[in-house]
Amino acid sequence: MNLEQTLTSKLDEIKENNLYRQLHTVGKASEKNTVINGKEVLLFSSNNYLGLANHSEIKKKAAAATKEYGIGSGGSRLTTGNFALHMKLESTIAKFKSSEAAIVFNCGYMANIGAISSLCDEDTVIFSDALNHASIIDGCRLSKARTVVYAHNDIDELKEKIEAIRPKKGMIITDSVFSMDGDIANLPGIIQLAKDNRLAVMTDDAHATGVIGKTGRGIAEHFGLSAGDIDVKMGTLSKAAASEGGYICGSSNLCDYLKNTARSFIFSTSLSPASIASAAGALEYIDTHPEIVSQLQNNIVYLNDALSRIGIESKNQTAIIPIIVGSEKKAIDAFNSLFNMGIFVPCIRYPTVKKGEARLRVTLMATHTQSDINYLVECLRKVI
Repeated sequence: MNLEQTLTSKLDEIKENNLYRQLHTVGKASEKNTVINGKEVLLFSSNNYLGLANHSEIKKKAAAATKEYGIGSGGSRLTTGNFALHMKLESTIAKFKSSEAAIVFNCGYMANIGAISSLCDEDTVIFSDALNHASIIDGCRLSKARTVVYAHNDIDELKEKIEAIRPKKGMIITDSVFSMDGDIANLPGIIQLAKDNRLAVMTDDAHATGVIGKTGRGIAEHFGLSAGDIDVKMGTLSKAAASEGGYICGSSNLCDYLKNTARSFIFSTSLSPASIASAAGALEYIDTHPEIVSQLQNNIVYLNDALSRIGIESKNQTAIIPIIVGSEKKAIDAFNSLFNMGIFVPCIRYPTVKKGEARLRVTLMATHTQSDINYLVECLRKVI
């Protein structure tokens, strides 16, 4: 096998199918006005939903942590990498999510694969939404559990599949907000099925925290559910919390068990002091400034209304607004046209989404103004 020839052939095939991906270089902080590939643009693609990634108060906390504890943590949490900062962050997360305890991982991907592969085994049946994030899919594979995929957000099909199997040990796993479609899981229906069939429930609140719920607590708050209705609550610190990391929260027993069994936790150097301090600072800021969550939610309503005026129907309640364009080439052309107009909105293509369902994935921030949104919509009108 000639590796270079094989790679060249495969890359050529990717390019011919309009699926070739390239990195774009960001030249400033991830704010609504930034620089990408040397061009000033209005950013509508960041997961920095509340605009906290460059917030002066939070940067001061990161700087203070670096000054006191240094740059790197020096080891895994179970050896020499467990600082008081880590414990404080976990306490802050648990309080924010109304849980007994929390455990921090290096990223959301590691939180999902670590938790799922530790909690589920060959005797477990996992019921997984068809549009769950890749990290959930990979966690299911690593667990060696029997994974049953149900149609996206289809409670009736989920019920049929549960009743057909009647597992003695099972878990329903779902994204709270789906990352490519921006819709919200029917969690009340899922929880009822779980209670009726003695199944556990795990939610991925990555794109829900800081976005939905009156104060940004995520999907449980959005539906008015109690904290105990969800057995395993996963989330990230890299989106609305504007730092790095992922977490699992729930009972003290759950978090203690994961500390002893989750390979992605045990065998990873812990997050840096700056990342930990900034994440805690961001959650504390969201807790004391719920108006920024309201501002984001107001922007979502405003964009939906503005899109409807140009014939694009959108009723999403989240910061992710997909605009389906169809072919991969059309999506690339739309992306390039918007970039030339000073708007950065990524085009999402296969295999992230199905072939023929390529899209522009618009994401909003609390810091966007109505003028910003109006300009985006006017540019979309020209290219769609």
